[in-house]
Amino acid sequence: MEAVPLLITLGTAVVLARPLLAGLPERANFAGRAVRFPAGVLVIAAVVVALVPLGLIDQLSDGEEVWQLNGEIGIGGVFAFVLGCAALGLMDDLLGGDDRGLRGHGAALAQGRISTGALKAVGVLGLAAFTLSGIGYGLGEYLLAVALLTLTTNLFNLLDLRPGRSLKVLVVLGIVLSVVELDSLWLLGLFAGPLLVLLPFDLHEDGMLGDTGANAAGAVAGLWLVLALGTLAQGIALLLVTIFTLYGEFRSISALVDRSPPLRWLDSLGRLKERPHV
Repeated sequence: MEAVPLLITLGTAVVLARPLLAGLPERANFAGRAVRFPAGVLVIAAVVVALVPLGLIDQLSDGEEVWQLNGEIGIGGVFAFVLGCAALGLMDDLLGGDDRGLRGHGAALAQGRISTGALKAVGVLGLAAFTLSGIGYGLGEYLLAVALLTLTTNLFNLLDLRPGRSLKVLVVLGIVLSVVELDSLWLLGLFAGPLLVLLPFDLHEDGMLGDTGANAAGAVAGLWLVLALGTLAQGIALLLVTIFTLYGEFRSISALVDRSPPLRWLDSLGRLKERPHV
């Protein structure tokens, strides 16, 4: 039963994927190949179309027990956060310049400009603060969850530097957290479905997620951590996410992956080794 939203949005995304991506413009990826961009818009499109059957399910079930998880974050909060983060990513994809990372956004501010990346970062923080407010957290728990949600979303932007990398991390994380707490899949499966459909397109360099897709993946990952983990485990997760975020800001995550044979194997799994330039 928990997998119903996942299956509905998965099917919707399968139907929409190729015609939607075919209409997107192209942009050069890390290897200089022309790739459809931003493929992450499939997440937004598939979810809103899937609301037609999901709305019927909600009506027939009266919604209360189906779309509310243990009195915590409900479907409204999930929609506001994930779609809001995806929209902020789309803004950065369409309007963003070359400013990247904390240093890039700081340099833009020093020049009297506000980068779209900085607006995106502050917007994610605002969405996290709003989504987690008023659901019974104490102040310490609230600040911890907001920090974890915000930094996890940002981390997935740093991970999305090679085809399939960020979505693979989401898949592994989702499997682990579903073992810990399966109920979260009911809410987050709405967005996990389209992201799973995007994985082969991302791996085969037929579509590039862009910040639209990376933000959506990071938002789902962050919500999953908050919903599935207790306070202590969230604190440990926040420490790890902070370490990886700082590393990614000042060092190369791709270089780190390349130096580790197991990580290099997992990172390259399913990715095309050779493909002619187009």
